[in-house]
Amino acid sequence: MAEENFAGNIIVVLANLPDFLRTPILKKRMIEFFAMDELEKKQLVNNALEAGPTIPFANFSKLFKTWLEILTVLPEDQRNELFSAYISEICDSPEKLIAFHLDGILEIFLSLDNEKQNIISQSIKKIINGLDSEKKRKLFVIIPDNAQKSLKF
Repeated sequence: MAEENFAGNIIVVLANLPDFLRTPILKKRMIEFFAMDELEKKQLVNNALEAGPTIPFANFSKLFKTWLEILTVLPEDQRNELFSAYISEICDSPEKLIAFHLDGILEIFLSLDNEKQNIISQSIKKIINGLDSEKKRKLFVIIPDNAQKSLKF
């Protein structure tokens, strides 16, 4: 019997909520991440990466934009920890990122104001620059060129 994807189910529900409900609930769930042990964090990230592509993109885009906006107000160490968890999982299983509509995700990122874009891209660059050369190579193979340019790699 397959383990239920509770995190994935929560993500689907959050994607369908109106903004005024989605933002505080998502922020609370994101903050809970930092109290989890490493195995729980890895499972949550894995579940989120599996659930994301199953959500209709119109709903996913609202959820993803909210997630990015919340990340920009978290302390840098928390933002880096969360991004690191996702980047690590993507390095281990690059096919998980390929399932997403990457051009659409880039458009969501570009819809943020410049300050928020800068906060996010600085965190992502810091994490990627700290990776070993093989993990960097894997990431740059699957990250579209236009995304790399937007993140200023």
